[in-house]
Amino acid sequence: MEQARTALAERIAERRRGDGDPRALVGEMRRSVLLVPVADGALWSARSGGLRWICAFTDEKAVARFALHHGSGDRPLEYAALLGARIVDEIVPSLGEPTGLAVDIATEDGSMFFPPVTGIVPDAVAVDAGREGEGDGHGR
Repeated sequence: MEQARTALAERIAERRRGDGDPRALVGEMRRSVLLVPVADGALWSARSGGLRWICAFTDEKAVARFALHHGSGDRPLEYAALLGARIVDEIVPSLGEPTGLAVDIATEDGSMFFPPVTGIVPDAVAVDAGREGEGDGHGR
């Protein structure tokens, strides 16, 4: 019997199938409480593709899958419960480097990445936001 998935996990499954609205997915991520492992007093993150990614999970089972590969063995993996909006609106800008949100990375065919782009993170830290003095791409 399959367990009930969180609303965010359902939206992720829709997008991975090619269905659903990307804006609805981002909205659901922002409204969801995500579980973020904590190590040495900091939120767990990884670097890939020139970006830092905060690793977050939709439920305790997803955290447990992650802990099997990245946990400390004999100690339980500690985590913080944070609203997705808090992660992308407050924590990401405070890190001082391009940072996205990686959700359920230990769930086969269930992960989703929210890159640091406009519409997901604040424009001031979005990697695709125009910066003053860069022009508009039309020679102006």
